[in-house]
Amino acid sequence: MSASYPSTMNPATGYRSMTTETGMAEAKSAENKSAKARSAVQVSQGRAFYHSQVFRRQIILAALVLALFFSLCVDLALGPARYSLGEVVAALFTPNSVSQQARVILWEIRMPVALMALVVGASLSVAGAQMQTILSNPLASPFTLGISAGASFGAALGLAFGVAIVPAAIEFVVPINAFVMAMFTAFLIHALSLKRGVTVETIILLGIAMVFIFNSLMALIQFFASQEAVSAVVFWTMGSLTKATWPKLWIALSILALSMPLLARHGWALTAMRLGDAKAESMGVNPRALRLEVLVLVSLLAAISVAFVGTIGFIGLVGPHIARLLLGEDQRFFLPGSALCGALILSVGSVISKVIIPGTIIPIGIITSLVGIPFFLFLVLNHKKASW
Repeated sequence: MSASYPSTMNPATGYRSMTTETGMAEAKSAENKSAKARSAVQVSQGRAFYHSQVFRRQIILAALVLALFFSLCVDLALGPARYSLGEVVAALFTPNSVSQQARVILWEIRMPVALMALVVGASLSVAGAQMQTILSNPLASPFTLGISAGASFGAALGLAFGVAIVPAAIEFVVPINAFVMAMFTAFLIHALSLKRGVTVETIILLGIAMVFIFNSLMALIQFFASQEAVSAVVFWTMGSLTKATWPKLWIALSILALSMPLLARHGWALTAMRLGDAKAESMGVNPRALRLEVLVLVSLLAAISVAFVGTIGFIGLVGPHIARLLLGEDQRFFLPGSALCGALILSVGSVISKVIIPGTIIPIGIITSLVGIPFFLFLVLNHKKASW
């Protein structure tokens, strides 16, 4: 509310006195200074809030890294030969300080399995996070949309009959088959999601249908395959980390290390995609091209994971949602957070699979399904479209 000043009109000249004009100018100047001061305070408060949020998210990421290291140590300590956490840490940082037997068990036998849990968990969680982003679908993941099932079917063709969808050396038939079928399923989901009238629920139902189709084809393969081939195919359906080796680990890690920078490069565009295609386009984002590139990376991550450890469900669903609750939608934090959450979940699952029945390692896919199915039902029952 502006201040009022008494009129000092000179009846002889008809002009307002110089004193009044000066007072009004000073009042205007004071108001402008006050507005600038308030604006500066608001900017300062906003900047302080932003920095506090960034710091909080950095602390959360650091806490996830520490939790991941602790889970890794526990995973390494468990097994027929038990070791204390102190012995495990010593073997990790000063291998010469422990016995040769401990070095062989921890480094050659258990380490590839424990690290594969981290890499596969991170890969599946990142794949799920980006599928949820580009499809604006909170229930999307490689498992729920049938991508993992498609990859398993491709791998089963190679395992049971030696069928190569794409001509390749025998040692690459399984992962290449898995990749091709994962790509086929992903592109089918993408094409149908572009149709008018297709809702989130329809996409999920389509994914469930794809899972049933590929599971039926897997059953058909098992019916005609030899006993040895059936055993190999069953491995994919249950999911297991026990056949992890250093070469397989390096391949899976290389794919993850290649995908993360490529996805991070599109971090701003992926964050904009959460606002919808129209707003993303107004910001200079090409949704179709971005979806295509992300789907290729998602398919690659899912295919390699399935090719090496079999079908492991719900990591790509649970991991991203936990990361979203902790870190929000900003891809600078959401992307690494999803990777860390997925790695931590599968690592903890590996620990649980060793302690439920002493002396027996339960297939990790069973553990993740037991945890993931209730979470999936919770999301379905509490899903609010307005929040997506």
